[in-house]
Amino acid sequence: MNLLYTSDPERGRIWRDIFGQEAGDIDFIEPPQPYDPASIRYLAAWNPPRDLIANLPNLEVLFSIGAGVDQFDMDGLPSHVDVVRMIEPGIVGGMVEYVTMAVLAMHRDLIAYREAQRAERWSPIKLVPARQRRVGVMGLGQLGQAALAALRPFGFALSGWSRSPHEMEGVTCHAGPDGLDAFLANCDILVCLLPLTPETRGILNRDLLGRLPRGAALINAARGGHLVTRDLLALLDEEHLSAAMLDVTDPEPLPAGHPFWTHPRILLTPHVASMTRADSAARALIANIRRHQAGAAMDGLVVRGRGY
Repeated sequence: MNLLYTSDPERGRIWRDIFGQEAGDIDFIEPPQPYDPASIRYLAAWNPPRDLIANLPNLEVLFSIGAGVDQFDMDGLPSHVDVVRMIEPGIVGGMVEYVTMAVLAMHRDLIAYREAQRAERWSPIKLVPARQRRVGVMGLGQLGQAALAALRPFGFALSGWSRSPHEMEGVTCHAGPDGLDAFLANCDILVCLLPLTPETRGILNRDLLGRLPRGAALINAARGGHLVTRDLLALLDEEHLSAAMLDVTDPEPLPAGHPFWTHPRILLTPHVASMTRADSAARALIANIRRHQAGAAMDGLVVRGRGY
């Protein structure tokens, strides 16, 4: 069976070596290596051109090389092709580290202290104990649940919101449109880890963010398409929101002169919250191919109607 890989050449070199050592029965093909399109059963890619997929008549599974699948044109994919997002330890571990860092930065007023330093102003801020700080996570998939589990030892009052009901020890869980108001009203720090779907695009808008308590902070480590830029800027300038930490933007990278670069209440990182580790990702992919061969459910299999 053949796997076609069409992404970063350096990652491809690592993957080729691991496939050769641990899955010799799977032919790892990487352009410009010639291949018979009819022989390709699996495709690992980030954003493959539509004509590539159209020319692979026996393609069975499209594997995303990252945690997201919103980059794929789902409408252009044949209905019989399974879509699978990457789930591997490096992605989860990186996101847990980032969300913990960001929540603590917002909790301990890092942005305000950054501005005080620039102004050469010694200005202590009264410490709020973690047990009095309410942290909410939107999105209770693998990443959201792992982030909340990591935050529990600090003593924050934790809550979560998702499309469907969940239960987590130490976390007040809300679900669906009916649970959104109660969730938002109890978030001093809001973390967005939602998948990007047509339903969630632009969800971080004036209406939703305006329902947060005055002085709340926003952390977006999901996708830039979740956030309406002008609404965030307005709410920051009106002091309804106190700060924002953004790892994702729309577009990426930001153009020169974009207000996010210089806004005093925004801390910006360049989409580095979670990165796929090449070695563990290759092994996760091999394990998923083995599951597919055995007729078992693959980790990260996307439900087309939901988009995740």
